[in-house]
Amino acid sequence: MASPAYLLRGLRMLGQPGLRHFVWAPLLINLLLYGLGAWVGAHYFSAALHWLIPGWLEWLRWLLWPLFALLLSIIAFFSFTLVANIIAAPFYGPLAEKVLSILGVPVVQEEHAGVFVGLAADLASEARRMAYFAWRALPLLLLSAIPGVNLIAPFLWLLFGAWSLSLEYLAYPLEAQGLRFDQQRQMAAAHRLETLSLGGAIMLGLGVPVLNILIPPAAVVGAALYVADRRLASTSPA
Repeated sequence: MASPAYLLRGLRMLGQPGLRHFVWAPLLINLLLYGLGAWVGAHYFSAALHWLIPGWLEWLRWLLWPLFALLLSIIAFFSFTLVANIIAAPFYGPLAEKVLSILGVPVVQEEHAGVFVGLAADLASEARRMAYFAWRALPLLLLSAIPGVNLIAPFLWLLFGAWSLSLEYLAYPLEAQGLRFDQQRQMAAAHRLETLSLGGAIMLGLGVPVLNILIPPAAVVGAALYVADRRLASTSPA
């Protein structure tokens, strides 16, 4: 199966009873936070207008309110997915584990005595992932500043974005298999074309308004489906 198809399968699976709460719980938290932020922003904006604008300029308030609403909408549009990912991140590991268990793929369970050891390993793996991304983004930033050479920079950024997104979302099911970042990267590199196509599909989905709200959990499910198929194919008799 082509890698982008896993993202579509992930979208279709989000409505399954055993998976819904991994999607709707962080989404509702996000909506509540944005609603609270909008209420607080409107309250203080109204207070500021009352303090700054005298009564005889009342008409100016009616002009500023639509501008405030437009600014708030723009901020929400560009930050919603980022904030949603931060809030939902603790749900994505269990979501990947749930999908793997549904498909009959064993999940590595850490022993109670090794929780702190496992946490330290997770943090070290995440640090290596961040360092890996940073060291590869830096040369791209330098290329983007060189006249002439910067003409190919957008295409390199697209490839880098697809690779980074695939590694980010594949990390959840692969960590459930006990694989740390170095092993995850080796696995992705061994199937580079599939990995890039999956990341490209995720990138495309994140660029679609409204749909991009559901793309991150769908990407986690799709990555888990991909890992499960790879795992089952490698363990099946020839």
